[in-house]
Parts: sequence; structure tokens; C-alpha cells
Amino acid sequence: MNTNESRFTDTRIDRVFHSTDAAHSYYDHLIERGYEKEDITILMSKETKEEYYDSQKEDTGSEALKGAGAGSAIGGVAGAVVGAIAAIGTSLVLPGIGLVVAGPLAAAFAGAGIGGAGGALVGALTKAGLSDSKSAEYVEYLKKGDIIISVDPKNPEDRTYFSGQEGVIYNRDVV
Repeated sequence: MNTNESRFTDTRIDRVFHSTDAAHSYYDHLIERGYEKEDITILMSKETKEEYYDSQKEDTGSEALKGAGAGSAIGGVAGAVVGAIAAIGTSLVLPGIGLVVAGPLAAAFAGAGIGGAGGALVGALTKAGLSDSKSAEYVEYLKKGDIIISVDPKNPEDRTYFSGQEGVIYNRDVV
């Protein structure tokens, strides 16, 4: 676990997912590769969380959630990602800007002193360590309902492996 990381780092690899199934699969794959849920940052809009992970939806993901440590279904087409949001103690919904953050970067957002004014989401991402241009790019993904998963590879083999995956939106070796 990268306990010293409370901001986006240059060593991380971020991927964007246009479907919850793809995000769940990647999250599961990270866990299978030995990453802890505390190593994985998940970003999504409040609307995406409500649409796909609302507790009022039909429970189709309870077994995956139990496996992720949530203990009970949160619902929908859920899976491990929502289990992470429920189970990680450092998950955060930022009021006024509609961002849901789970994982080690939640502290960076909590400490950013974010308000609800226009452009606040870009400002929050910038204060958490992204450049202005990357922040604007991430906001566009989040507005479309995409899910962003960020992880610092533990070793050079993982860096090479993750760098070759589809949907990479940040990798210092490529970007």
C-alpha cells in the first residue's frame, strides 16, 4: 500500500472506463494482482454513483460486494467497485461539485477546501495534483458518466503491463 500518497503522483497510471462492467473487471484484476483496495483510487460523478450504485436498485451484485468486504449489497449492477466505495474508510462525496472519490486520494480532495462554484471540480482535481489540462480532461470524462481508476504500479512489470491496457489516460511514460 502506498500510504505516503495523498495526491496524484507522476508514477501512477489512470484509466477511464465507459462501462461499469469494464471498471469492475479492472478493479477485480488489480485485487488479483495483489493490490489492496487502499491502493486504488476511484473517481466518478455523484450521478454515476446514484445511477449504478444506488441502494434502491435491484440487488444483482451482492456476492461481489461481500467478496469486496462490503458485507451487504449496495445494489444495481454493482460489483467490486461499489464495494470499494462502501468498504474503504476514505471514500468521500464532495458536495457542490458532485464528485465521489474512494481510495488514497480522498484525503487530497478533503483537504482541498472545495466550494460549489463553477469550475470547482477542475480546481479540486488541480489541487489534488493534476495539471489544469488533465483536470479539464478528467472533468469531461466524469460528466459523461465514466469511471476513472488510478493506481501506482508496485513494480516495473506492473507498470509495463498496465501501460499497455486500453483506456489509459495518464501515464508519465506516454503522456
